This record gives sequence, structure tokens and C-alpha cells, in this order.
Amino acid sequence: MTSRSNSPISGIQSLFRDERFWKIAFQALIVLFVVNLLWHFSATLNDNMLGRGIQFGFGFLKNSAGFGIGESLLDYKAQDTYTKVIQVGIINSLRVMIVGVILATTVGITAGVASFSDNWLLYKISRAYVGLVRNVPLLLQLFFWYLAVFFSFPAPRSPFIFPNANASWLVLSKKGIYLPGPSFTPATWTSLILLAVSLLLIGVLMRSIGVIRAGRYQGGIGPLLNYGFSILLIPILVLAEFFLLFNWNAGKGVYFKGALPALFSSSQGLWVIVLLVMIVPLVLLNRWRTQLIVEQGQSGKPQLIAIAGLLLLGVLIILFALGWEAPVAGVRDDGTFSGGVTGGLRLSLEYSAIVTGLTFYTGAFIAEIVRAGIQSVSQGQWEAARSLGLSSGLAMRMVVFPQALRVIIPPLNSEFANLAKNSSLALAIGYPDLYSVANTTFNQTGRPVEVFLLMMATYLIINLLISVNMNQLNSAVQFKER
Repeated sequence: MTSRSNSPISGIQSLFRDERFWKIAFQALIVLFVVNLLWHFSATLNDNMLGRGIQFGFGFLKNSAGFGIGESLLDYKAQDTYTKVIQVGIINSLRVMIVGVILATTVGITAGVASFSDNWLLYKISRAYVGLVRNVPLLLQLFFWYLAVFFSFPAPRSPFIFPNANASWLVLSKKGIYLPGPSFTPATWTSLILLAVSLLLIGVLMRSIGVIRAGRYQGGIGPLLNYGFSILLIPILVLAEFFLLFNWNAGKGVYFKGALPALFSSSQGLWVIVLLVMIVPLVLLNRWRTQLIVEQGQSGKPQLIAIAGLLLLGVLIILFALGWEAPVAGVRDDGTFSGGVTGGLRLSLEYSAIVTGLTFYTGAFIAEIVRAGIQSVSQGQWEAARSLGLSSGLAMRMVVFPQALRVIIPPLNSEFANLAKNSSLALAIGYPDLYSVANTTFNQTGRPVEVFLLMMATYLIINLLISVNMNQLNSAVQFKER
């Protein structure tokens, strides 16, 4: 008589006992639940809109906006369409995000490293800055910078001019901040913003290509969706790169020239391209020098000289080839100010306030991230660096900080995303970013659902681009185990 334990197991029973089946089944059920939930929400929304006589759609974007925007890098007029309004808002938001990320990172790294300084005053300033700024709400800080600092500038009739009216390098008034700056056209500034976005898109494109080239599928809905999404994403990214980089017609829905046509149309833009191309040999020379020092014990002095030469050439191009202009204040014969400032780089008070507020607020959090990353490096690394005769500064720059990056970058991802989202608070101080112009748009058109969907999609895409590229950077700095 055959025992029950030795009876053969059917195919269905073996399937139910397979752990991989239940993992896939659970993921499939979650996907079906989410799709069903979204379908239910969209159907309910559509029924409610039809009940009020509103047809869901984005056709209103072709209508004339009829309102002005305080500042724009695009050639915007009040009679332009809502599509151009949204694009102006996106460009203005990107202006804040890109500059804010660069400045906040600089401030955060400086304050984080200063918290390990042997200088008592520098250490105390760093800790006081972090403790104060992190614990004050961002909106309150924006009001402080705008109303208490920038809005306290003198009236346009009697601005603060440094050093004097005949040689004005800095002009401050309620009309704006005037600084020496390159003679870029608005199209050139827009092209630089588009280049920054293009770099983020290229990072996503390289990730998608890497997923496909790996060619490894280990089962499960998650990897399958990742593989399929990567294949689908490549043509979309290539098309987006075309519009950002090579679009020649600034019209018919895309109201800006691509980055490359805009840069090639001016001599300053051509020099910007030269500067960007110079980054490639600098990176290659630095890697070559590091390889020679580490693997062959050489000094790397020839490579260092070449790097210094390229850096000197870059500095000369920046100083003399970009057409720098200082602001020129109108002066009467008696030396008094006659009103009006021409030339130079003008920053509105609203833009200055939002960038300053985001820079110092996010920089305080980045400083704590940097401090934690440096503390994660063992004390033995400091002692080993000092035993080689390195000063505290060299030990930090060449030994400790590179190792701390693997701890710093993951939370830095979140801070950059927070800065991008917090830029929407510019509405509170009157800067016309995406949220501000979109708020006016849905108030005029009565289309809040469509406008909010556009805003949500824009902020989602920007944050996904930041996240994917930071994750790739994080993978690059991690220790590679053999």
C-alpha cells in the first residue's frame, strides 16, 4: 500500500507551493488594483465634469492668455496662448532650480566641511547657521529675504551704486540687482537651461540602454516592467533630446529654439560650446593622472601641467570671450544719478529672494548630510593621511571626502528633489514660476483639473530626472567588491 506522503504532486499543487509564483501573483494583483482604482477615479471625474457641462481636454491651451508675466526669457506677449504661458513658467522654474541646486550644494559642502575646521570661529558660525536655518520654516525665510532684505533697497530714483556713479559695478534698488555679467541674449540663457535638462535626459537614456544591454531577466513583474519601460523610453527620450537640442523653429507649440541653434547663433554661445567641449579632456586627463599615480607610482606632473593649461585657457575664455558688461548708471553732468541702468546682468528682487531663500535653507540640510558623511569615515583614514604628511585640508579633499560621497549622495538626492518642489513657494513673493502662471491660468479658464495635471506631470518628471541621475552617480561612487 502506497503511503499518502509518497503520492505524486500535481502541477497545480507544485505551482501553488512555488514561492516565485506567489511573488508574481501578488505583484500582478497590486498592479490590477492600482489600475482599477485609477480607472474608477478617472470615470468619476469625467462624470462630474460632464454633469457640469465641461468636457475634459486641453484644447483651451490654444486660446489667448490675455495676461502679462513680469519676467520671461521667452519672447512672451499677453496675446500669446496658454501653451506659451506654461512654457514660460517651466523655464522660470528651471532657472530657480538649476541655480538653487548649484548654490545650495556649494553652501552646504562649505558649511559641512567647516564643521570640522580647527578654526573655532568658523566652526561656531557653521553650527549656528545650520541650527538656525533648519528650524525656521522656509516660507517665513522667503518673506524675510524678500520683505526685510531685498525690498528694503532704496528707491529706483536713488539707488545704491558701488563704487560710484561713474564706475558702477553693483547697483541696488527696488527695481532689481544689477551685476557685471556676460552679454548673453535671452535665447542664450534659455539654451543653457535646456542643456542642463538635456544632460539629465541623457543620464536617463544611458540607464535605459544599460538595462537593455544587460539582457538579464530574472522573473517577476517588476523586472519585466523595468525592461519593457526602458525599451519604450528610449525613442521618447531621443525625441525629447531633439526638441531640446536641435529645434530650429521657435513656434507652433514649442516656443524656443533648441540649445545648439541658439548657441551657434552668437559668438558668446560658440565660446560656451568650446568650454563644454573642454570638460572632456579635463576628465580624461584627471583619470589618466590618477591611474598613473595609483598603479605605477608616477608623479603625474605632465598631466597636471596639461590640466592647469586647460583650466587657464577656460578662465581666459570666461573673462575675455563672453563679452562681460558692467551695469551703466545714468549720470548727469554734476555726477548725480539721472535714473535708469543699462547693461550688465539684472536680477529681479523676486528671483533673488527665492534663490537666496532656497539656497540657504537647502544648504543647511546639505551641510548636515555632508557632516554625517565625513563622520562615517573611520578615524584611521584621518590618521593614515596625516602619517603621510598631508595637512588637514589635503586629507579632507583627497582621502576623507571621496570616501564620504557614498554616504552623502543618497540623501542629497532627496534634498535636490525637495528644492525643486519647494520652488513652487515662489508664488508667495510674486515670482512667475510654473505654479504662479498655472494658478492664473486655471482661474481664468476654469480648468483646474487639466492645469493641475500639467503641473503634477512637470514636477514629477523633473524629480524623476533628478532621482535617476543621482542614483547613477551613487552607483559610480560606491565601492566595487571583487
